[in-house]
Amino acid sequence: MRFGKIDYLNLAPFDVFIKSYPTTSSFKKFLQSHKSYPARLNKDFLFKRIDAGFISSIAGYQSSLKNKVTTSGIIAKGSVWSVIVMPTSQSEDYQSATSNALCKVLDLKGEVLIGDRALLYRYNGGEHIDMGERWYQKKHLPFVFGRFCYNTHGDFYKNLSKHFNQKKTKIPYYILNEYSQKTSIPKKYILEYLKHIYYKIGPKERLGLKRFYRELLFKKIKKPSRF
Repeated sequence: MRFGKIDYLNLAPFDVFIKSYPTTSSFKKFLQSHKSYPARLNKDFLFKRIDAGFISSIAGYQSSLKNKVTTSGIIAKGSVWSVIVMPTSQSEDYQSATSNALCKVLDLKGEVLIGDRALLYRYNGGEHIDMGERWYQKKHLPFVFGRFCYNTHGDFYKNLSKHFNQKKTKIPYYILNEYSQKTSIPKKYILEYLKHIYYKIGPKERLGLKRFYRELLFKKIKKPSRF
């Protein structure tokens, strides 16, 4: 089984969870060697180089139609801190198709920045618009930035998702320290950031996804595809 993972702080609780979850050594070895940014994982998933992963919502559209999705995602209800638009010349972030599309849906102008780079920019006091906050102001719904989708081994991944959603994961100090050294973001700030992220998809989150997909249709924004 081949699982690809977004290599950002927003999945730190999943990192800790999966270390203790009963999987094969080959599964965990593959996961550690296939960590990247969302747009890269979108391609790997669409071309079936990986079986499953937290895939950008825009690239998980076909999976949702085929019901090859779990009830886990990367979600914010309001400000998210790590998906922002900076007041500079118009520019997309090559790392995230969903965030680039969301910027267009929200009619924002500027440079899109996501992930740990965006979080560090915010920590350093950089001027920005938080897209999670702006979406909630307009739609009064959570925004699902990524969704745990699969191509194969559905029963295994749905069970993994179920256990992840149920478990309250505390990040050990030594791992938090590693994250801080890697990103140059203080440990306390990382913990504050993670309070803005949650992972269980319910009715409101599914409605938020439907509204996002409808906006993509209205604005004729193309979704990633193999062709």
